[in-house]
Amino acid sequence: MIRITKTTIFLLLLAVQAGLAQSPQDQTFEILKNLDIYTDVIKELNAEYVDQIQPGELTKSSIDAMLLSLDPYTNFIPEAEVEDYKFITTGQYGGIGALIHQRGDYVIISEPYEGSPALKAGLLAGDKILEVNGQPAVGKNYDEVSAILKGQAGTTVQLKVQREGSEQPIEKTITREIIKIDNIPYYGIVGNDIAYIKVTGFTQNAANEVKQAFLKLKEKQPVTGVIIDLRSNGGGLLNEAVDLSNIFTERGQEIVTTKGKVKDRNHVHRTMYPPVDLKIPLVVLADNQSASASEIFAGAMQDLDRGVIIGQRTFGKGLVQNVVPLSYNAQMKITVAKYYIPSGRCIQAIDYSHKNDNGYFTTIPDSLIREFATRKGRKVFDGGGITPDIAVNPRRFSQIAMTLFGNYLIFDYATKFYREHPEILPVNEFRISDSTYADFLRFIEDKNYTYTTRSEQALDKLKREAERENYFGAIAEEYTRLKEQMIRDKEADITKYEDQIRELLRMEIVSRYYHQKGKVESSLDNDPDLARAIEILHAPNTYVAILDGTWVEPGTSGKGTSPDLGEMAPEEGDIEIESETE
Repeated sequence: MIRITKTTIFLLLLAVQAGLAQSPQDQTFEILKNLDIYTDVIKELNAEYVDQIQPGELTKSSIDAMLLSLDPYTNFIPEAEVEDYKFITTGQYGGIGALIHQRGDYVIISEPYEGSPALKAGLLAGDKILEVNGQPAVGKNYDEVSAILKGQAGTTVQLKVQREGSEQPIEKTITREIIKIDNIPYYGIVGNDIAYIKVTGFTQNAANEVKQAFLKLKEKQPVTGVIIDLRSNGGGLLNEAVDLSNIFTERGQEIVTTKGKVKDRNHVHRTMYPPVDLKIPLVVLADNQSASASEIFAGAMQDLDRGVIIGQRTFGKGLVQNVVPLSYNAQMKITVAKYYIPSGRCIQAIDYSHKNDNGYFTTIPDSLIREFATRKGRKVFDGGGITPDIAVNPRRFSQIAMTLFGNYLIFDYATKFYREHPEILPVNEFRISDSTYADFLRFIEDKNYTYTTRSEQALDKLKREAERENYFGAIAEEYTRLKEQMIRDKEADITKYEDQIRELLRMEIVSRYYHQKGKVESSLDNDPDLARAIEILHAPNTYVAILDGTWVEPGTSGKGTSPDLGEMAPEEGDIEIESETE
């Protein structure tokens, strides 16, 4: 006998409510009818299907398929995945504390976290995991190995790894601990007198971590401005975005309003504490992977004319989720509301209630994008993320640089370098010397790093089209000449883009000695967004003019325009309430 759980009933209830606009009596009948059909399907499959069915797997597949028709943030969380979900909100998990990646049949240590059990046990980046607790790990995928490495703090896990340069495998016994991923991997002084704080998440205590970092930097020396870097920050807890705003805005200030179907649960979120600094000039760095909680903070600072936003248009995620406990320790994350920042705009960019002819969700059409105003009257718009006050073109690495990085050749060379060099200079002094770069070129001589440029792709497409239309004979000679020229140009790329390759080498090598903190610090040297932020903060009149709406960027009309929708990026989303009773 297969038992239909409250989980199934609850989810079917949601589906029926979403699809039907009927009287309560009709709604109840539809619910009971569909539950009865679902029960019969499971019963008949269990009784008649040729092979043994797995009711749990079938039920989860049906739930996932149902939720797929809604927005991507409404998710079913089975008991086995609850701990992974808690990590998203708390930034904590039980484990050894190491980044890992997969290459072929092997799962490899990418980087042990600073101070982690993995680092204390002597694991190094580049170690190949051969066995976990005496069981072969070769051939297992990333998720399988990750699940085994995680566990309750205080328990042990045995690893056998193969290390480059060691003939015999190395065995390690590691005691798991509670691993806390910092919301702030790095903070420091840039431009001689500006506080810079990199924020990568909005898990519990994120705002307080930013506050403490800011205070420490102010104690270290006088600062004339502050930069909050939210690039690639996918969001997290909504209350942390409000509390972060509180650092720079007065108590009682409205930061975000959540509005959903259940009117009694609509809520205005205001700052609750005394501010830290109401006057210091503020810049927020954002990009197209800055989402949800990041957009609440950036959007509030823009709407209140409290800070200048620099970078690229943000993701455009204006939905809020609650987590509801279900039967048998399962949970569900449900989109329950949209959020609205102080100007009254919702920056949600995708309309999940409609799909185009190809079955894809559509973006908010330009005709429905509305104009709003900041506190001082500057034009801002809804329906497409946060458009920066100063747009900076994102930096693009060459294909040769990204191929060397993506094929792990830079990673492997850093492993070799670390083995041969017990220490290096501090991050701000270390550079890739000519002899080191020459050694890297020797290292990759016999390695495969072929790649196809966009120009080659375009040329090949031209050839196919010309052959299809019987024109290729007329251009064959020119095609061959261009092809050969492109090959020669590619061979010169290793020299042409030497600066980019040196930069990636430096970041990877630095991370072996100084971990995530060093990697972030080393990345700031050639950062156009950061450079523009420092420039603006060092020009007080320009900073004030931007916030007053009187500044016109050279080469523009200065008139407000609707946001460029650009490219979307995935993220986790905001959580307003961590849990509630069933």
